[in-house]
Amino acid sequence: MKSLQELTRKNIWNLAPYSSARNEYAGREARVFLDANENPYNAPYNRYPDPLQLELKAAIAKVKGVPAQCIFVGNGSDEAIDLPYRCFCEPGVDNVVAIEPTYGMYKVCADINNVEYRPVLLDEHYQITADKLLAATDAHTKIIWLCTPNNPTGNCLVREEVIKVIEQFDGLVIVDEAYSDFASQKPLRAELGKYPNMIVLNTMSKAWGCAAIRLGMAFASEGIIDIFNKVKYPYNVNLLTQQQALKALQDPFEVDGWVKILKEERGRVMQAFSILPICEQVYPTDANFFLAKMTDATKIYNYLVDQGIIVRNRTRVQLCQNCLRITIGTKTENSELIAALRQY
Repeated sequence: MKSLQELTRKNIWNLAPYSSARNEYAGREARVFLDANENPYNAPYNRYPDPLQLELKAAIAKVKGVPAQCIFVGNGSDEAIDLPYRCFCEPGVDNVVAIEPTYGMYKVCADINNVEYRPVLLDEHYQITADKLLAATDAHTKIIWLCTPNNPTGNCLVREEVIKVIEQFDGLVIVDEAYSDFASQKPLRAELGKYPNMIVLNTMSKAWGCAAIRLGMAFASEGIIDIFNKVKYPYNVNLLTQQQALKALQDPFEVDGWVKILKEERGRVMQAFSILPICEQVYPTDANFFLAKMTDATKIYNYLVDQGIIVRNRTRVQLCQNCLRITIGTKTENSELIAALRQY
């Protein structure tokens, strides 16, 4: 890969980051805080949170098997998606390559940052070929985006092809593993040490059932994490989010139980869909959702809305014409969906 300095925008490499009051005394004991213009009343919410979330990162490291210094935490995965553009992509000059269809925020952030976005269409099995992705790159391609399991298709990308992209591309490869807890494939975050140009994204929103607290994670080399920390807002993760995340991380076995139940329900709902007259195809999935091709996705979607049941209509997405994306809910919610579709 290119050196980190070559990949980083020159102004970012030379950036002197904002030094918060909490950073300046880090590592020393303190009991009187008169440095940050805080109100001394209404503890603990009157104090700014730890800007580097050290206690939280230590807990994440234990659960995820990644060194704490190789972890970035942000305001949802969206912050971790936006930061690479701001750190590495020169607006109006550089470009990124991504699979299509995939999670829409990769393109939205590219557009916001004025970075050319080059989509490469998946094949009929919703899979990639490394050669096709690499052929879309040029000297100004800084990032390749891969989502596995992919959204909205649900399937894991072929691992050998993903590895080939990482090994042959001289820029950064970002692998979004938001749904990896529902897949049997080993997460690529375990390979961080082998691939210094890889960034792996993860989230508390899916398997951990904490979408409301907005906590996303990026796992990468210490050098990349240092650059993220230079550019992020000083107190990007609030105290309430840090506290709730720490509480959730205390019991990963409860999450394992949720994942097991959701995977069982996923099989039941997919089987029920496969025999519906209005369903033409159910696609394989490794996530907590699946994609189903319907006879008329928009009409069926509107019918379900009238029944008070909300799914995602993906018919306007490339390769997903007439497809609905179904998130797996509780057994009761899933049964209500199936019953409504049987009466359509």
